[in-house]
Amino acid sequence: MRTPHLPDPTDRPWRRRVPAVVAAAVSTLLLVTPAGAVTLPAAVPVGPAGPAVDLGRTADEQASVVEVLLADTAELDRLVATGVDLDHEVSRTDAGIVAHAVVTPTEAATLTGLGYRLGATVFAPRDSADRVAERQATIAEHVAENRAFTATLAADPDTADVKIIRADYYTSGTNQVLSVEAKWARGQTSTSVLTVARDSGPGTAIGSGGTQNISRFVDAGVYLYHRGAATVTARPDRIQITSPTGDVATATVTDWLPIPADNPEGPGYEKDFVASYLTPTDLYARIKQLAAAYPGLAEIVELPYKTNGYRRKAQALFGAANASRVGVDSRAWGHQGGNDLAVTLTDPGAADRPLTVTVTGTDIRVELATDATGAVTSTAAEVVAALNTRAGTLVQAYTFRGSPGTGVVAPAARTPLTDGLKAPASVSRDPHPVYAIRIGKHRDGTKTGVLAYAQEHAREWVPPLVTVETAERLLRNYGHDGRTRQLLDNLDIWIAPSINPDGGHYSFYDFNSQRKNMTNHCPLTGAADALSRNSWGVDNNRNYTEYSLFDGYSGASDSCTSGSYAGPSELSEPEDRNVDWLASRPNIRFSMNLHSSGNYFMWSPGAYTLPDRTSAPRPTLAQESYFWGASSRILTAIKRHRNMAVTPARTGPISDVLYSAAGNSGDMLWYKYGIYAWNFEVGTAFQPDWDEAHEETMEFANGLVELLRVARDFSTDRQRPESTLVVQPSATPGMVNVTFRTSEAAGVFYTLDGSAPTYSSTLYASAGIREGGETLTVPVGTTVGWFSVDAAGNVENNYTPDGTARNYRKGSAVLPVG
Repeated sequence: MRTPHLPDPTDRPWRRRVPAVVAAAVSTLLLVTPAGAVTLPAAVPVGPAGPAVDLGRTADEQASVVEVLLADTAELDRLVATGVDLDHEVSRTDAGIVAHAVVTPTEAATLTGLGYRLGATVFAPRDSADRVAERQATIAEHVAENRAFTATLAADPDTADVKIIRADYYTSGTNQVLSVEAKWARGQTSTSVLTVARDSGPGTAIGSGGTQNISRFVDAGVYLYHRGAATVTARPDRIQITSPTGDVATATVTDWLPIPADNPEGPGYEKDFVASYLTPTDLYARIKQLAAAYPGLAEIVELPYKTNGYRRKAQALFGAANASRVGVDSRAWGHQGGNDLAVTLTDPGAADRPLTVTVTGTDIRVELATDATGAVTSTAAEVVAALNTRAGTLVQAYTFRGSPGTGVVAPAARTPLTDGLKAPASVSRDPHPVYAIRIGKHRDGTKTGVLAYAQEHAREWVPPLVTVETAERLLRNYGHDGRTRQLLDNLDIWIAPSINPDGGHYSFYDFNSQRKNMTNHCPLTGAADALSRNSWGVDNNRNYTEYSLFDGYSGASDSCTSGSYAGPSELSEPEDRNVDWLASRPNIRFSMNLHSSGNYFMWSPGAYTLPDRTSAPRPTLAQESYFWGASSRILTAIKRHRNMAVTPARTGPISDVLYSAAGNSGDMLWYKYGIYAWNFEVGTAFQPDWDEAHEETMEFANGLVELLRVARDFSTDRQRPESTLVVQPSATPGMVNVTFRTSEAAGVFYTLDGSAPTYSSTLYASAGIREGGETLTVPVGTTVGWFSVDAAGNVENNYTPDGTARNYRKGSAVLPVG
C-alpha cells in the first residue's frame, strides 16, 4: 500500500471483511411470461436489504427514467438491493425520498408488483433531449452523531440546545440563496420548525434581513438535523436561531463558492474544442491526434487489459410458453460467422417420424418427431439434446432459463441467428484496447500525478467530452499561457476518456440506456437468452476491491441482470483492472472520476453496511478539511462559466449525499492507494440536448483544470502550517474546553501528559459529519503538546516527530487573562 504524505489511518490496511447477508436462493423469484408479464411468488425471508431480483427487462424494450417514491432511507436501501438500474438522483421531500430508476415498462410493472410506488416519468426515449430538473438532496448523518450531540448537552447544561452547523450564502443564476443546517436537541420528538433570523449585512440588526424556516430531516425514524434554503435580497453577515425552548445560537454566514476577482484564464486562453457527442472510437481518435500534434508534451498509453469486445454470440429463441422454449446460440461470435447461421423447426407432416437434425452449410434443419396421429411430440429438452449432439460444433442449445423443457416445441420458419448489434463496421468487434493520453513535460514519474477517467457507465456521454476538452486546453495553451505551462511543467497528467468502450458503443448504437459493459456472465440456466441482451454486463463502478459487495457492503448486486451487478468477483472485468493499473502508478496523488448526472461533487466513503449503515472509515478531520477546501476551489471554477452552483447539500462523501455504492472506484483509489479521489456528477441528464451538453462540458472542464491547479499547488507547497491552541470555559468545575485552529487543512497530533507528540499520538478528530473539529474537555492547567502537518507533508516548526525533538508546540490549558 502506498504511504500517503500525511500520516494517518490510510497508512494502515483499511480493508475490513464483513460477512455479507446471505439471502435465501429463490430460483423462481421472477418468471417472464411470453406476453412480458411478471409472475411474483410469495414473499421470501431475506436480509435487511432484501434480495437482488431479475426485474424482467426484455431485449426490444426501451428504458425511461421514472420516479420511485420511497418512505425513508431503509426503503431506498431495499430498492438499491433489488439491483434496479438507478440514476444518480436522490431527493428528500416532506413526504419521503424520491429516487430515479432507469426501467423498461416490464421492469416498472415488476417494481409495482414488489410494492414500490412509481411517480412521474422524468426521462423517456422519445424526449431524451429534455433536461431533468435539478433537485436538492440532503445529507444523511449517523445516529451516533445525533446521540453524541445529546450527550454533550447532558454533560454541559450551559450549552445551547441548538447548534448551527452551516450557514452558506451563494448565488445560482440570478438568485441569491442562504442555505442553513442546524441541529436541535429535541428534534427527535418535536416536529417544530426552526426559524432563522438574518441581518442585512455587517453592522445591521438581526431580523433586518428577514427570516426563513428550516425543517426537520428525519430519515428511517431518526432525526438528523434541520435544513433549508431560501432566496434573500441581500447577503446577510450573521444569523440567529432561537429554539422553541428559548436557547439561542448565532453564526457568521460564509460564502459558498466565492468568485475570485482574478480569472485564472489569461488573455488569449483557448477553449471550446468540442462540437458534438463523441463515441469511444471518436474519443480515442481525438486523443491520438492530440498526442501526434504535441509529441513533446503528450503520448498515448495503451492500457494493459483489452475489453471483451463489442461482440456477441448470434442467438435465436424459439417457442412461446416457457416449458417449450428452445434457445440457440452460435459457437462463433456473430461477426465471425455466427450471424450466417439459421435454424428451421419443421413439422414433417407424417406420422411416426423420428426427431432429426440436418446441417447443410450454415443451415440447421430440425425435423420434429410425430406420433401415430401425426402430431408433433418433440419436447424442448429433446430438441436441445438433438441440436447439441448433431450441430454442436456450430451452436449451443438450451432450455429456457432452467426449465426442464417438458413442453412440446412448435414448428418455426427458417430463423437467422443474430448478435443484434447495430453499430457500423467502423466500430471494431474485437477485444478493444483502452487508451489514455499522458500529458506533461516530464512524463517519467518524477512529478505529481493526476488521473482523470470517464465513462465507467456507458450512457454517460458528457463526461468523456469534459476530459477531451481539458486535454485540448492543456496542450493548445501551453505555448502562450504561463499558468498552463506551470501545470504541464510540474504535473504528470493521465486522462482516460472512455474506460468502458464496449458499453459506450452499445449505448450509442443499440440501447441508449446501457449502464454496464457488455460481458454476459449469465448462465444458460438463467438469463443468457436473447430476451435479456439489454440486461447483461457488469457495472464497472461496483467491481473494484475496497468495501465491495464481496466484503458485505451495500449498493451492488450479485444478479447478472441487475443494473448494479458487481460481477463474479472483484476486478473480474478488464475495464476495472485498467483503472487499478492506472491508480497504481506510484506518483498519482489526485484523481477525478467523471460521471453524470445530478450536479453532485463527492468523495469517500462511498459505501456502508446494513442494517446499521456502518460506513467505510471516514477521512480524518485534516483530510476532510482538505477535501472541502480543494472542492471549494474546483466548484468555484465550475461556477465561473455560467454561475451554476453545485450546492452544499450535493457536496460531500458519496454515502452521505447519495446512497451506498459498494465497490466503487473512488473508494479503491482512496483506501488502497491513498489518492485524493473525487467524483463529478455532471449535469442533470445522461444525454441532454447538445446546447446543454456543451455548456456542461465547458463548466466541468473548468473544474477539471482547477483540480490540476490544486495538484500543482500541492506539489510545490513548501509552506509549513501553523496552529493555535484555543481554550474556552467549561461548565464543569475545574475543567476547560480545548480546540485547535490551523492556518490550512492540516492534521494535529497531540498529547495531554507532557510527552513529546509523534505520529502515534492522538489525532485531533471531527466533531461529526460536516461539524468541524471536536472539543476536548480537560482539567485546568493540563499541559498540551502538539504539532500540525499538512497534506503535502509539511510539518509545523520543521519538527521531527520521533519522540526526541523538542520544538513541538506547547501550551497550558488555562483561560486567557482578560
